[in-house]
Amino acid sequence: MPRVKGGVVSRRRRKKVLKLAKGYYGSKHALFRTANEQVMKSYMYAYRDRRQKKRDFRKLWITRINAGARMCGLSYSKLINGLNIAGIDVNRKVLADLAVNDFAAFESIAGIAKDALGSGKEATVRTKGKEVKPTVSGTAPKAKKAAAKKEEPAKAPKKAAAPKAEAKAEVKKPAAKKPAAKKADKPAEDLSKLTVAELKAIAADKGIKIPSGAKKAEILDLVK
Repeated sequence: MPRVKGGVVSRRRRKKVLKLAKGYYGSKHALFRTANEQVMKSYMYAYRDRRQKKRDFRKLWITRINAGARMCGLSYSKLINGLNIAGIDVNRKVLADLAVNDFAAFESIAGIAKDALGSGKEATVRTKGKEVKPTVSGTAPKAKKAAAKKEEPAKAPKKAAAPKAEAKAEVKKPAAKKPAAKKADKPAEDLSKLTVAELKAIAADKGIKIPSGAKKAEILDLVK
């Protein structure tokens, strides 16, 4: 019988996995293989949902803030804009908690946002310690163009150019189309060398009706 030298290490590793799978249904907490598969899946779900949890809570906070803001006569977007104008840095988690547990404090914050909106000031967006005033799209380029026009020196008026004689464009008349010469009827000897389409064209010129599905030999007999 071969000697097993890694028994202690293997057993310790398996016990660690089974400990992580404690409480799983059926063989997923008892058998190493199924338990190991389920633990790997559980790690994947945990990694994914640690990020999903942040999104879900953000949605919940926004819903609660919006409900509280509506009770104060504001929408969610106007409340956030007013707080940005007033320079109040309160995150959504705190605002949502105030809306649920301390509505009086939330109402006072909403009042500050209302006053800031009525003042007509512009909100400043902070990016890594720097404050930047947002500009409405479409207005800034026009202002730059107007400033550039003002800086340009006045140009001397151009001399009036002498009127040039308009060259009469020669209108080419379309050449009259020559009537297409009728194809001379080919002798009967050459008819067998023609294709079915050419034979049908000859028959049409002669006014001969060809039945549908007629073969080349039948068309030749009719044309001759």
